[in-house]
Amino acid sequence: MRRGHVTAAQRRAYAELVPGLCVPYSRGLLDAPAVFGRSAPLVLEIGFGMGETTARIAAQCPEIDFLGIEVFVAGIGALARRVHEAGLRNIRIIEHDAVEVVRDMIAASSLYGVHIFFPDPWPKARHHKRRLVAQPFIAALAQRLQAGGTLHCATDWENYAEQMLAVLSAEPLLRNLHPGYAPAPRSAICERPQTKFHARGARLGHGVWDLVFQKG
Repeated sequence: MRRGHVTAAQRRAYAELVPGLCVPYSRGLLDAPAVFGRSAPLVLEIGFGMGETTARIAAQCPEIDFLGIEVFVAGIGALARRVHEAGLRNIRIIEHDAVEVVRDMIAASSLYGVHIFFPDPWPKARHHKRRLVAQPFIAALAQRLQAGGTLHCATDWENYAEQMLAVLSAEPLLRNLHPGYAPAPRSAICERPQTKFHARGARLGHGVWDLVFQKG
């Protein structure tokens, strides 16, 4: 579990708002129509951080349901507050390890899309084995995408971008929609909004690499 400073507002949102948004982890498959109260395309976002991107995409795409996975209490509270303030009805949260959630709760060919935006880069070489975008996890995600579904990854670490490109290109169920990295932060589902943090990085000349792969 990642740790970090939790503000009073985030802690209050976590206590008061998260119970209405949170889906408990279980070893049974998720019944998305029951959870969201409708049948709609489902996008899984892994590691949504403070939830800024998640909330903006969900607001832009009300016809799509978004299931976010996170273990950072401050981020969960922050997203819950954004959902409440914007009146969003198409976001749910699972507070648990993403590998176990995908393994135990997500049915094969059930996802319209997967978003993995700026996962922990584990920059030290001896820690690269902890990176999320690696096999066998990518194979599991590919199996859970429906035909034509997309996997959209983004990172601001060039070394990790190179690893992502190699891993995704080697997965036989996926094909790259671009020759290498995506020329713009957009998938078939939506455009990845730029957070304040990454807008500042872009002004300073920091690189950001997007990869968009499709199943089938």
